[in-house]
Amino acid sequence: MAKILFDTATSLNGWIADEDNSLDWLFAVDGGEHPDEGLFPSEASVLVEGSTTYAWVLAQEDILAHPEKWQNFHGDKPTFVFTTRDLPVPEGADVRFVSGSVADALPAIREAAGDGDVWVVGGGDLAGQFIDAGALDEIAISVAPVALTGGAPLLPRRLESDRLRLVSATAVGQFARLVYAVRSVDSD
Repeated sequence: MAKILFDTATSLNGWIADEDNSLDWLFAVDGGEHPDEGLFPSEASVLVEGSTTYAWVLAQEDILAHPEKWQNFHGDKPTFVFTTRDLPVPEGADVRFVSGSVADALPAIREAAGDGDVWVVGGGDLAGQFIDAGALDEIAISVAPVALTGGAPLLPRRLESDRLRLVSATAVGQFARLVYAVRSVDSD
């Protein structure tokens, strides 16, 4: 079965976006705009994101006017967007809007992934919903040398140390890369 992983960048003090839902702070870090190999799961076959992340990407890259830019990040991968809003779809993009619980959407997400991994791109609350559903297998964070005063939290859930096992900690350029396996509540 494919792994479901939350892979994101965060500030030193645990914010994945600033108060304006922007990632400009991340792109200002050396290597932040074009991450080094190994700083994101490039081999994931399905992407999952929340509506705020999706809308930000569309606006930031002006993707509706330049739909070819969708391919730069998403490629031909199916992208599931959790939303309650009506949102546009870039021409040629495989975007699948879902609402409701993660548990209800999991069968369709897993089917689309086949044997490939599922990358929960963002945000932190959506990753938390995957944890709540017992479906998140791994958390990989790239800690940037930036401190923010507020914004979107990395993971707005309480998650005790008995649920996380450190897999690796490495330096990749200016980023500290931390990877944790997530244990389900009923794991030994």
